[in-house]
Amino acid sequence: MADMQNEEIPFMQRVLDNHFLLLFLGIAVPTVLYIVWGIMEIIAIPIAK
Repeated sequence: MADMQNEEIPFMQRVLDNHFLLLFLGIAVPTVLYIVWGIMEIIAIPIAK
């Protein structure tokens, strides 16, 4: 029983147990991807002469 208390919790388990971090990532990742996608679309527009 003492071995279980001293065992370190794996990194991914700590990340997946943190609800606020998951909420932040769930909002931040799509936001960044849509911004990058929008910038790529703007760059792809040909310049009018």
